[in-house]
Amino acid sequence: MAPLDEVRQEIRALLRKQGLRATAPRIAVLVALHECKRPMTHEQVMGSLPDGAFDKATVWRILADLADQQLLRRMDLGDRVWRYELFDACRPIDDDHAHFLCDTCGDVSCLPPLELRARDGGLPEMLRGADVQLHVRGTCAVCTAAK
Repeated sequence: MAPLDEVRQEIRALLRKQGLRATAPRIAVLVALHECKRPMTHEQVMGSLPDGAFDKATVWRILADLADQQLLRRMDLGDRVWRYELFDACRPIDDDHAHFLCDTCGDVSCLPPLELRARDGGLPEMLRGADVQLHVRGTCAVCTAAK
């Protein structure tokens, strides 16, 4: 079986596990997110689908529905743009990793596990037991080299 066929089978199983129908538009959106391997905007998802295959409203609805079903993580990295990341066999639901947003090109990258602590090595009291999401912004290496 081709790797893409295996991905589609995994996605169908993921949808059915959530009690959702495995429709062609849902599968196409989830395959696009799987293949990208990093968070994507609605426009990036649309750009990765065949031209004219699905309308923008359908893709918006799919992204929102799948985020509500916790198959996708929906995030705003501080630039007021929703990005979506697929939870699948590569990225389980408990993998709450940080992201890097390049302020110059807008590219988003997943970061390896990071540890948050004060310079003295401790964790500030206000963060103990808190739900913290870390987003790192700056200029990526490609944009820095291009300057």
